[in-house]
Amino acid sequence: MAIKKNELYSSLWESCDKLRGGMDASQYKDYILTLLFVKYVTDKFKGQKYADINVPAGGSFDDLVALKNNKDIGEKMDKAIAKLAEANNLTGVIDNAKFFDNSKFGNGKDMVDTLTGLVSIFERPEFNFSNNKAGGDDILGDAYEYLMRNFATESGKSKGQFYTPAEVSRILAKVIGLGKVKNRNTTIYDPACGSGSLLIRAADEAPFDIAIYGQEKETTTAGLAKMNLVLHNKASGEIKSGNTFSNPQYLDNGALKRFDFVVANPPFSLKNWTDGLQEFGRFDGYDDRPPEKNGDYAWLLHILKSLKPTGKAAVILPHGVLFRGNAEESLRKNIIDRGYIKGIIGLPANLFYGTGIPACIIVMDKEDAAERQGMGGGIFMIDASHDFVKDGPKNRLRERDIHKIVQTFVNRIEDDPKYARFVPMEEIKVKNGYNLNIPRYIDSGDAEDEQSIDAHLNGGIPAGDVDSLKRYWDIFPGLKNKLFNKFRAGYYQLKVEKDEIRSAIFNDEEFKAYAEQIDNAFDAWLKKSSKKLMNIDGAVDVKKFIIELSESLIDEFRHIELVDFYDVYQVLLAYWQETMSDDVFVLKYDGYMAGAEIVKIFKKESKKDDGKKKAEPKEIGWEGKLLPKTVIERVYFAKEQAEIERAEQVVAESESRLEEFVEENSGEGSVLADYAKEESEDLDAKKIAAKLKELKKQKMTGEEFDVLAKYTELANTAKNQAGIVKELNKALDESVKNKYAELTEKEIKNLLVKQKWSFDIFEGIKSLYDTTSHKIATRVTELADRYENTLPDLEATVADYETKVKNHLKEMGFEV
Repeated sequence: MAIKKNELYSSLWESCDKLRGGMDASQYKDYILTLLFVKYVTDKFKGQKYADINVPAGGSFDDLVALKNNKDIGEKMDKAIAKLAEANNLTGVIDNAKFFDNSKFGNGKDMVDTLTGLVSIFERPEFNFSNNKAGGDDILGDAYEYLMRNFATESGKSKGQFYTPAEVSRILAKVIGLGKVKNRNTTIYDPACGSGSLLIRAADEAPFDIAIYGQEKETTTAGLAKMNLVLHNKASGEIKSGNTFSNPQYLDNGALKRFDFVVANPPFSLKNWTDGLQEFGRFDGYDDRPPEKNGDYAWLLHILKSLKPTGKAAVILPHGVLFRGNAEESLRKNIIDRGYIKGIIGLPANLFYGTGIPACIIVMDKEDAAERQGMGGGIFMIDASHDFVKDGPKNRLRERDIHKIVQTFVNRIEDDPKYARFVPMEEIKVKNGYNLNIPRYIDSGDAEDEQSIDAHLNGGIPAGDVDSLKRYWDIFPGLKNKLFNKFRAGYYQLKVEKDEIRSAIFNDEEFKAYAEQIDNAFDAWLKKSSKKLMNIDGAVDVKKFIIELSESLIDEFRHIELVDFYDVYQVLLAYWQETMSDDVFVLKYDGYMAGAEIVKIFKKESKKDDGKKKAEPKEIGWEGKLLPKTVIERVYFAKEQAEIERAEQVVAESESRLEEFVEENSGEGSVLADYAKEESEDLDAKKIAAKLKELKKQKMTGEEFDVLAKYTELANTAKNQAGIVKELNKALDESVKNKYAELTEKEIKNLLVKQKWSFDIFEGIKSLYDTTSHKIATRVTELADRYENTLPDLEATVADYETKVKNHLKEMGFEV
């Protein structure tokens, strides 16, 4: 049975609760990731011959389970993991996290309970990687990445450098052309690989397995990188520990080894890079060396030296490398003159975990360097600094941002000069003195919205402002004349009342007809994709699957001018990540009949998992495994839903009458004021019932009796009607649950594709058009407000008010 990746992610992150509070995230990540690795390789490789990882006797996760509640659990866990490391030549790589550590896990029973609970967490069914078929698929590697991203977020600015956001990694991999390699002996290298996420994302872009090499200064982080490779089915990749400048690990006959591709996100502006430096010819042929207190160009020159004559690289560096002077200016000139820089991509600020400053991607290409050396060459530049979404304390690139950067760079698209352009060498060298600062070449700022003094004085709306909406007038040629008249030379006058602007636009026939294009484009995509969506099986390549779907969607929306097809792409990809990828994964392994299954929902356990037996968790509800209850209700039980809605409306009306009655009779000195609960605005129903009973027994009538009786009547009515709604909901819930068992595969396919996926995706796309449509109405209204009254009109109004005030004061006996 397949487990959904989001469920696995959630369980993994919850497992961290066992260590939260006891140590910093930058420390406890090592223990969680080590246990995940041991559990995974045990489930996948134990007992198999010729496996990528040898799981020896005494060195498996099963051996860790046997240590639960053992007084020497910490020491023996370290020994078991050491055996696994020794059997695979990974000593000092996967055994860096020491569980026998009193400073982190406490002494005696504290350590036993904590480590026993930690091991017990990974015994849960969702971590059975042999049964849920997650092993061997990207779901495990992606889960590892998920944990590292969260650890990086928790670790903070000073300790999050080990992780390069996957979104940025994917850009580097794509812009250097890894997807087009044909030589199976291709090599890729990262001289500052951290936890290996950038290397892995880059290698994944190649159409086949390529040789992976990484070096990381921190031994523990290098271990994370090696485990990361194994979990991504790249166990043959090499990760070595050591200082890249003083002790480079990849040499060939005494010189730096050369690679086909290099990707890197080195620490920015490294101050101590010269400590123990061995040059290995990195600076040969350059007039200057990188400054001692800033290693940015040291990394750049190391990468260039590590590239083959046909090699390509992409490196993330701070913007300062583009314009700083002195030695860095000299080095920049030399690199530009050699034609090594193919492109520069400016990124948003606050993307990375080690720093908040904006960075750029420098794309280098030795193979075609000669073509860029003369004045006929140039560098392709992109300013993507404004395209991102806020995500907690960091900024994050969306799928649409990644796709736009990659497509623009790879295809050298220049249709938006505020986003990208090819900059000739003459402009770089002669006009700007080798300064590569992106704003010198791309003005990405928004045009200033200027005010017209003439319009404020003499009336009318400037023609320039109206004509700036040309993209709308071109699509809706009759709308402009419907909204505006010529007023005087260079100025328009609003033709409709200001309050009628929106209705005039939204009721325009051309405007309404354009919305049909959105419907038609989506219908065309769905028709084209339905066969693919309804025939998912174990052979489907999930990565290729979503690429084909998204490219097909873009093709259908490329001609819809008022909806940015990159935004349409984002709707699909966001839905894919949140919901659809999990569904496809389940279909791949369990088939469409999984849509007939329901899953129970249990109340989350609040106590810590210490390995001891606990009471069964409480069931609090259920949901469809693939098909949400809301879909089944919408398709098969619309009549019942309508009945419940009518009943709920009756309840709302009854409750409203009750609230109104209470409000009328709850003031100071009123009847109900004496029946309020202490420290609460609620009434004490039991006290009211007891008093009413007493009054009836004594046959006492009057205002108090009438008020309490009426309150009781209204309260009982509302309660009874609420009970009816509850029973209706209960009956509907039972009917829906029974319906799942009756569903055929054909029905499930139809429900999944047309009632769940397409319904949700279309809603997202439709909202894009709604948002874009409101922009024209908002802008026209803004212009109408701005120039509604001229200055002379306003002065006359002020003078009129001033006269009225003076007259009023005079009538009151005041002379002004």
